[in-house]
Amino acid sequence: MTAIRLQESALQAERAVLNHKLPSGEPYLLEIKQGQTLRIVDLEGNQAVDVIFYNAQDPAEHYSATDTMLSQGGIYLTTGTVLMSSEARPMLTIVADTCGRHDTLGGACAAESNTVRYALQKKFMHSCRDNYLIALQHADIGLGKRDLVPNVNFFMNVPVTPDGGLKFEDGVSGPGKYVELHAEMDILMLVSNCPQLNNPCNAYNPTPAQFLIWD
Repeated sequence: MTAIRLQESALQAERAVLNHKLPSGEPYLLEIKQGQTLRIVDLEGNQAVDVIFYNAQDPAEHYSATDTMLSQGGIYLTTGTVLMSSEARPMLTIVADTCGRHDTLGGACAAESNTVRYALQKKFMHSCRDNYLIALQHADIGLGKRDLVPNVNFFMNVPVTPDGGLKFEDGVSGPGKYVELHAEMDILMLVSNCPQLNNPCNAYNPTPAQFLIWD
């Protein structure tokens, strides 16, 4: 397990070089330069923001959930967590966090998981996997289905049960809560502002998220 470590940020929104509001259920692809700081804001509370990080210079190197958890000796992400790559290199460091718990075990929703978790007729509902593929197709940068790897679910609460199972619980975030990450390398960030309507993580109501970047 990982202790919740809350930390406010001193950065001011008016000084950000990027301030983007992403509508509910939408994909997003963004480049973050080494040394920049990224803030993701849960505008209305308990909205899962599903993210995969890639090395912008060599996208074959990507976020590794296993290396990240092994490195910190815990399963949840919070202030002080270093997000590690598939090459065991630091990608980003969480430098501020007013939510305190983020998931990297639950994965991104897909047609297959909608069917298994909920019902057969849920298969064709919009999902994070669809969002990822739409964003990559529009970007046309040589990434595709085979490049989708285990992700981070910011603001999502997925406790591990005593017998080793996962529970998709009500979120522990709230309106205006944020997480802030310092880029340790040039990063390509693939986002799905989760469109999921079937579990309580977002109170069955997808809402917008905000992204800010500072030099």
